[in-house]
Amino acid sequence: MSDVKRYVQNRTEYDPEFTENYEVGYADFKIGVVLRQAREAAGLTQNEVAQRLQTKKSAISRIENHADDVRLSTLRRYAEAVGANLQIRLAQQRT
Repeated sequence: MSDVKRYVQNRTEYDPEFTENYEVGYADFKIGVVLRQAREAAGLTQNEVAQRLQTKKSAISRIENHADDVRLSTLRRYAEAVGANLQIRLAQQRT
């Protein structure tokens, strides 16, 4: 187990606030990673995606790095711009 995983596991055992915030933060981070990976798999730069969405490169960077408040319509347009389709899945919360 990596040091980071061990730290997270230990911290979640005694700090409920950390646990809650970690889960939300990780989900946001993961969305951004998935978007970036889709863009890279399509062989596109942030600038090229920005052109397709008629926005600025900084907006694409913000979406990929801070995906905590991205509209569903933006995610759909982003997916189309990189030649992907958007799929949403609901999963049961861990208790």
